[in-house]
Amino acid sequence: MNRKKLESFFAALPEIRCLVIGDLMLDEYLWGKAERISPEAPVQIVDVTREELRLGGAGNVANNLSELGVQVSICSVIGDDENGDALLDIFDNKRIATDPIFRDPARRTSRKTRVVAAHQQIIRIDRESRADLSSDMERSVCAWIETNISKYNIVLLSDYLKGVLTSGVLSTTLNGARKAHIPVLVDPKGSDFIRYNGATILTPNKKEAEAASGITIHDADSLELAAANIMKQVGLEYLLITRSEEGMSFFSREAGSVHIPTVAREVFDVSGAGDTVIAALAAGMAAGADMLEAAELANVAAGIAVNKLGTSTVTPAELINAVAHAANDRNTKISSCDAIAVLIDAEKSRGKKIVFTNGCFDLLHAGHVKYLQKARLLGDLLVLGLNSDASVRRLKGEKRPLIGEDERAQILSALDCVDYVVIFEEDTPIKLISAVKPDILAKGGDYAPDAVVGKELVESYGGKLELVSFVDGKSTTNIIEKVLERYS
Repeated sequence: MNRKKLESFFAALPEIRCLVIGDLMLDEYLWGKAERISPEAPVQIVDVTREELRLGGAGNVANNLSELGVQVSICSVIGDDENGDALLDIFDNKRIATDPIFRDPARRTSRKTRVVAAHQQIIRIDRESRADLSSDMERSVCAWIETNISKYNIVLLSDYLKGVLTSGVLSTTLNGARKAHIPVLVDPKGSDFIRYNGATILTPNKKEAEAASGITIHDADSLELAAANIMKQVGLEYLLITRSEEGMSFFSREAGSVHIPTVAREVFDVSGAGDTVIAALAAGMAAGADMLEAAELANVAAGIAVNKLGTSTVTPAELINAVAHAANDRNTKISSCDAIAVLIDAEKSRGKKIVFTNGCFDLLHAGHVKYLQKARLLGDLLVLGLNSDASVRRLKGEKRPLIGEDERAQILSALDCVDYVVIFEEDTPIKLISAVKPDILAKGGDYAPDAVVGKELVESYGGKLELVSFVDGKSTTNIIEKVLERYS
């Protein structure tokens, strides 16, 4: 998979609707320092310096999908308690639809507390429900799934054996998806994989695959036997077994097996890595990748996730950078018009302030650089819209540009003050501005405010125009005239 293909996948994701069904939990992290031993018992004392709540279980799957740009709904059952309120607040902040989350006063919302010091977990404390849903609650969940499943492009089942994915919920989901021709991906648990019969693909880890197949995996032959056993049991067309530092193994009923080597540079924490795998796999499938390409994308995503501490997400920018790095592609800042909206949306979700400017930037000079440096200081990220060669010719005449669009983009992307470069074909950048929706629209100080393209659009949603002064006497035209004067 190359960077351009990956960008095309991300461009398609905002139109994808995904339903995640499974066990929800609240992941609490207590970060601190452990520098003393308690006088009361031979245990470490952790001085807590920071507390954080994250989405766990099926919530982490939904969060990963949302971070990749997919429209996500989460279906589950939680308690009518403070932890349940906290979960819903986090989902709301992340724009994940919670209409299919049911609240059961008799049920406890699961909360897992991890105490972390010196980048290591000291202890984990679980407070959770493990009982199957009540009959009434199961009927409510199944009724919602039957009515709504056809609205989605892809369905994920995230099973943590906490009681939400009962036999009734599973059969309703799998039967409904089959009738609607919707693929179903399952992150399974336990040893009874037959309960997932009808799924498109399962993503067990090595230990889970051993338990389900009854075969100890110790070499390539035993891996093939275990996979064949699982696929026969469940009637699967595809299977993806994650194997930690050994990478992943993808199995297809028709095409056989492919072993994908790991891409992790360093492993800090495998918590939630399976959630990232199934989310990236689903995103790839939904965006039009073939199954092997989607598996390769999931492998790259897993390599990024385990490099982070705790349950975490992977962004489109991180995936693009990882794929580009693997292909020795240095132009990671150069994006397509279709992909930039997804990349910037992910940056905005982390609170980044986006600045946009545009121009031809033919024969880059000190005036250009100083202008871009000033523009970058207006926010956290600078997106530069670059006129294509055809656009420059229409604006400045047939003799321009002197430098081609690809070379201009490469030179601009080498500047620290520029975060993304996007080449646009139109005479004005209004389409690109609509896609990026910057907080700040920056333009040269020689423009009258009302003459700046995009001013009304940006101001309509609360953004603003900033005019940035140029360096006097510095221009491409002056350089051309000087060259002609000296060498003609």
